[in-house]
Amino acid sequence: MSKSESFDLKDFLPYLLAQAAEQTSVEFQYFYKTKYGMLRTEWRVLFHLGRYGSMTAKEICDRARLHKTKVSRAVAALQDKRFLTREQQEKDRRHETLGLTRAGQLAYADLSQAAQRFDRKMVADFTPEEADVLRRCLIRIASL
Repeated sequence: MSKSESFDLKDFLPYLLAQAAEQTSVEFQYFYKTKYGMLRTEWRVLFHLGRYGSMTAKEICDRARLHKTKVSRAVAALQDKRFLTREQQEKDRRHETLGLTRAGQLAYADLSQAAQRFDRKMVADFTPEEADVLRRCLIRIASL
C-alpha cells in the first residue's frame, strides 16, 4: 500500500475541523434561526456589533474573516429586521458606521446567553483541562 493509499480523510485535521465546525454550527443555528429568523452570517455580524460596538462593514469583514458580499447581505437583512442602524460617516460618505438598535441589543443579549449555555453543553463531557487545551489549540490554529 502506498502512502497516498493509506491516507484516510476521516483522520485529516482540516476535514475534522470542518466537520466539527459544521456540526456545532448547525446545532447552534436552532437558537438564532428559529427565534429571530437569522442566517449564520447575520448572527455573526450581530455578535460582532454587540460585543465590540459600532463599526464599519469592512471592520466586521476583517474581524470575522467574512467576505464583504456576505456582510453586505447580512447588514441589509439585519436592518430589515430592525436590529441594525446605518449612519454615514461625515469624513467619508462612502462608509457607514453600523450599530445595534434596542431590538438588536436585546437579541444580542438573548443569543449571548444561549451561546454561553450551548458552549457549556458542548464541553460538558470534557474535563476542564481538556476543554482548556481544546480552546487553546483552536485559537492557535485560527491564528495561523
